[in-house]
Amino acid sequence: MCYHLHERVRRRLRSLASLELINIPLQAAVWFGLLRLPPSAANLAGFCAFALLLVQGAAYWTAKLRQLESGSPTLPLAAAFALAFRVNPPVLFAVVLFVCWSALDAPGTASFPGLGFALFAALEHVNYFHTQLAYDNMADLRYLTSRGLRRSHLAVDLERHRGARVRY
Repeated sequence: MCYHLHERVRRRLRSLASLELINIPLQAAVWFGLLRLPPSAANLAGFCAFALLLVQGAAYWTAKLRQLESGSPTLPLAAAFALAFRVNPPVLFAVVLFVCWSALDAPGTASFPGLGFALFAALEHVNYFHTQLAYDNMADLRYLTSRGLRRSHLAVDLERHRGARVRY
């Protein structure tokens, strides 16, 4: 039973990491290929911010899998995630500001999708580094309905890494 649960967790972590990475070229193909979204500076800046957060998410799930497999109490790359925790907000703020300015200057398909990507990237930062916003399985949904939002897994791991509570 314990091995079965452990294997389910391993498959879940592999799946989460893979899906984050697959989403980058998939979303690019849909938005810039199929829907012919103009590759403007605003759209590309927003998409790059979105892709950056997906890469960080994939890296986290991969690191979590390695931690589980090794039995280590320490998350691999914890220092890099702690750095991303501090660097992401000003980077995302700058991208959102740039894309907002672009949307005011040239509203439409050359800027609005980029704004959507940038805002989604900011939400992904919150989802990974602060509060879990994605609830995609029954266990998560039961937790959400019985106790409300929970701290993200990465936030808890960073707390352990720092030995102190992560500041918001």
